[in-house]
Amino acid sequence: MGQETSKILVVDDDMRLRSLLERYLLEQGYQVRSAANAEQMDRLLERENFHLMVLDLMLPGEDGLSICRRLRQQENDMPIIMLTAKGDEVDRIIGLEMGADDYLPKPCNPRELGARIRAIIRRTQQLKAPATVITELHGISLDIGARTASVKGRPITLTGAEFNALCLLMERAGQTISKQEMTQEVLSRPLEAYDRAMDVHISRIRQKLSAVGVNNVIKSIRKVGYQMLTSPQSQK
Repeated sequence: MGQETSKILVVDDDMRLRSLLERYLLEQGYQVRSAANAEQMDRLLERENFHLMVLDLMLPGEDGLSICRRLRQQENDMPIIMLTAKGDEVDRIIGLEMGADDYLPKPCNPRELGARIRAIIRRTQQLKAPATVITELHGISLDIGARTASVKGRPITLTGAEFNALCLLMERAGQTISKQEMTQEVLSRPLEAYDRAMDVHISRIRQKLSAVGVNNVIKSIRKVGYQMLTSPQSQK
């Protein structure tokens, strides 16, 4: 679906910010629902499907990190942009480790959030093929049309950003891809200062591949970026 029919869920306990974001996104042509806490969010998710969630880290009751972890454990791969009020980089990294696709510090500019949402949805749609296209390497199979992944027939669950990153690495196996290029291609935004988003996404991909027996196929190129090896080898 394009932007005009994409449905966004905003979860934030700040009523003024929630209303501001909801109004702005409606003006941009999105369908928007909003919730103040996990309970309201769960009720909406039971009834409707969403293309993306904007999730506040600091919520009363179940916080954003717990929500994100729970949804990923339930194999819900809906893209999540996490809003973090704290300036501590640790909170952002933990959010990514829990399965968020990207993050923005609060207070956030609605236009910047809108740009992030457009980028994630556009990239997701670009990777959707009209017919099934399979990319295979190291026993890893990516169905580009269905956006599903498996290793030797065993399904693995990836977030949208993780799928994008693994697809890029596999399509350009043997080539070193800089963090700047990966950030632009995977998240459709420039690499920012002290930006650890891509490092965390790659770490999660490695963990998920390792859990099904695929190790040492993504190499870190110090101070440059990453490379999908054409044959597994020991990493130094």
